Amino acid sequence: MKVFVGSDHNGFRLKEKVLLYLRTRDINYIDVGDKVLDPDDDFPQFARKAAMEVLGSEDSDPRAVLICGGGQGMAMMANRFKGIRAAVVWDSTEARMSRNDNDSNILCLPSRVLESDDILWKDIIDTWLATPFAKAPRYIRRNNQLDEI
Repeated sequence: MKVFVGSDHNGFRLKEKVLLYLRTRDINYIDVGDKVLDPDDDFPQFARKAAMEVLGSEDSDPRAVLICGGGQGMAMMANRFKGIRAAVVWDSTEARMSRNDNDSNILCLPSRVLESDDILWKDIIDTWLATPFAKAPRYIRRNNQLDEI
């Protein structure tokens, strides 16, 4: 599994912690930016980059983690791409369900909620990375319907 990680200025500090955590767990990741804390950057460019990397990857299970203040902006941008299923997640239950039922391939984290709780965001990431897609016919059918738009 390859994980692409991106954030805007609101998620930058949490992204740096996430990158260190992924490194300590020997998870293959690529930082898609921002590479420096820039208070004037905009989240769409990082969400776009991550989505394009996931869609263009030759990895068998490419995923991305995107971080901004509320997670919503990143999800809105990423979900504009056919084949992307970005989910805003704030606890491990949602992390598990977004993978099991929806086969989410982009995890969007709200830094305003998670930045100060290292145990919670680590649990979310661990759960999301470890949970397989259930592949139930109804879930596959629903995901296909998302891609019809």
